[in-house]
Amino acid sequence: KKENGNIKIIALIRNKNRINPRFKEYENIEYIEQDVTKEITLKEKIDYIIHAASNAHPTSFSTDPVGTILGNIMGMNNILNLAVNSKCKRVLYVSSGEIYGQSDNENERFNENFIGKQDSLIARNCYPISKKAAENLCVSFSQQFNIDTVIVRPCHCYGPTQTEEDSRASAQFIREALKGNNIVLKSEGKPVRSYCYVVDCAIGLIMALLNGESGDAYNIANNNAVVSIKEFATIVSEKVGKKVVFELPDEIEKRGYNPVNRSVLDGSKLEKIGWKPCWNVKEGINETIEIMR
Repeated sequence: KKENGNIKIIALIRNKNRINPRFKEYENIEYIEQDVTKEITLKEKIDYIIHAASNAHPTSFSTDPVGTILGNIMGMNNILNLAVNSKCKRVLYVSSGEIYGQSDNENERFNENFIGKQDSLIARNCYPISKKAAENLCVSFSQQFNIDTVIVRPCHCYGPTQTEEDSRASAQFIREALKGNNIVLKSEGKPVRSYCYVVDCAIGLIMALLNGESGDAYNIANNNAVVSIKEFATIVSEKVGKKVVFELPDEIEKRGYNPVNRSVLDGSKLEKIGWKPCWNVKEGINETIEIMR
């Protein structure tokens, strides 16, 4: 809602020119241009911090793996130091379901106790490995400086808030659909993923912030929204009356691909503290396309 409820939001952003057109109607948001890899100095009393700043799409993992790592680890360090200095009530860290890596069990759903595994000699893993390191930084600050932290691990989220620069497959499919084009699939589309509509994800963030246990982690994943990449593309194509066509990816695209064949998260733990996802994949795609139209 636009009503602020006596709440002030301070948003750290990289570019005011990009933010203002999207959120200009919300008067209770103060924007501060800030690189999270630099020291953050705010004089105001901060009650809660939600930290989601990160390179978060495949092209950046391929073209800027060093920036991805440093953004995740240094950004988390600066946020936690801000929390110490402002004596805030809680830090919510938005990690990623990618931290689980690949399972040997093709039918497994990853719950929060699954340790996961990634090859540290593959540059593409700059994202999940640095996200995992940032998680450990959270619990380390909690232990050493008595900071209250909670972690969320979203699955593959999608919705009308995507940007033109978003290189994730789901975002590309939706952009092509809105242009009236066939949906281009640059692989066989066999990998299976958990998906979550952006509104469900946002509610999950707030639920974890308010109800989550300190030092704990929660998956944000709709247990009823598990499909392959090809199935996701097909639902998008059917919505706009187009076809799914296949095309070879270029080298940059291939380097950015997630090598994990099955990334299915178990969202039951978050549901136990009050979260309930409302959109399945078809409903979420339909809603996304109607809003973006």
